[in-house]
Amino acid sequence: MSNPNSHVGFDRSIVEGPIRSAVWKLAWPTMLQNMIGGFQGVIDHIMVGNYVGYVGNAAIGVSWQIFLVVIVFISSLFTGMGVLVARFAGANDSDKVNRTVYQAFLTCVIIVLCIMAPIGYLASPTLLTLVNTTPEVQGEALPYLRTMFVFSFGMLMFFMLGGALRSAGDARTPLRLGIALTILNITLSVILIRGLGPIPAFGTLGAAIGTVAAGATVSIYAFTKLLGGGWVVQFHRHMNWGPDFTIIKQLFRFGLPTGLQGVAMNLGGVFLLGFVGSLAMSAQAQAAYVVSYSQLFSFITWTSTGIMGATAAVAGQNLGAGNPDRTARAVNVAAGFGLLLAAAIGSLFLFIPSVLLRGFGINDTILLELSIELLRYLAVSGLFITVALAFTGGLQGTGDTKSPLYISIISQVIIPLGLCFSFQSLGTLEPSDIWIAIVLGHLTRAILSVVVFKREKWRNIVVDLGDSVPTSG
Repeated sequence: MSNPNSHVGFDRSIVEGPIRSAVWKLAWPTMLQNMIGGFQGVIDHIMVGNYVGYVGNAAIGVSWQIFLVVIVFISSLFTGMGVLVARFAGANDSDKVNRTVYQAFLTCVIIVLCIMAPIGYLASPTLLTLVNTTPEVQGEALPYLRTMFVFSFGMLMFFMLGGALRSAGDARTPLRLGIALTILNITLSVILIRGLGPIPAFGTLGAAIGTVAAGATVSIYAFTKLLGGGWVVQFHRHMNWGPDFTIIKQLFRFGLPTGLQGVAMNLGGVFLLGFVGSLAMSAQAQAAYVVSYSQLFSFITWTSTGIMGATAAVAGQNLGAGNPDRTARAVNVAAGFGLLLAAAIGSLFLFIPSVLLRGFGINDTILLELSIELLRYLAVSGLFITVALAFTGGLQGTGDTKSPLYISIISQVIIPLGLCFSFQSLGTLEPSDIWIAIVLGHLTRAILSVVVFKREKWRNIVVDLGDSVPTSG
């Protein structure tokens, strides 16, 4: 076990140096990690699209939409962990950082092994039926979804550790781990999807096996590093290895609203996918949604989520260090970075959509037209979502995790689903009606996130475990 006295010091430039440098120092590795990690999903879709067909693409997209409803809720613990870790790192309290991360790990183990795996396996057929999947799509999706539910603990631990290190000010270690994970995942997927030598072609299922196997491998390595020391976060023999319900309560206090937010948003996505599935040529429409929205639009959401994570860490650390004005400036800077990147990526959607779509094996004329149409809407929507996520990071990083919940319910559930239902009730629902609903939902989320953050009620949020002076700003 490591020596607690060998702790690597926190990067104080995040709370003391130039604000643009502080945001960018955490943002660029996180954005790059998200893009590299997301690229493995693109590879899966390209491989499956070419070797299985668009039915396989639809199966992966539908499965991920369902899986995310559950996984985002569990990952909410990591949001609660991030709030605590950032605040304690800003206050330069390494003991509380380590205790918080360990309790998040312990809680995650219990939830995944005792709840998610068994229930997810049994409920998968029913969940696929809810989103109007055709029999051929469901046949490809069921083994994929069950594999993800049962064997995803390694991937979850990777997410947890990345969030912990980033909140503590180290974004480069998660980047290195993410690169290793992606290379391993792509290698396994290429082998397992198409087969190699004596290894049979697993098709769509091969993508799931590659994902969980890569996550397990990297997480085993990461856990040995946590025990061995040398990282800004570490587990050591002098820790309390049993449950600490004071910390666990704080994890749920700050994380549960984010979990409910994630569930609401992804349930909204599932029902939106149901509207897509009700369209004429539903298989092509779902495949267009998966390729254009779930995959290509992800290049914007990956970078924006990286901005959100960096913003949360910088905001929380500066509030923990007693610098609330610096927190407010950091969020504005982060939103500026996000807008530049979203505009650059969105321009590709407008000018070379066919080039982007060609790699996914899209040959069907209707599918190509639907995909290009959706990309035009998403080029605009990306500007809104990046602003929304930057300010969401500011709110969550400072401990206000309830406001993003309410904002998401309004903007990502009520507005888009309400519009789709209205269009459907008034006449035949068209694909463009759904695409417009997506854009208006993102616009609403951006406006509300900015307004709520500017009210600055987050300045008065106190984060403490009850055994020292509160670390509020």
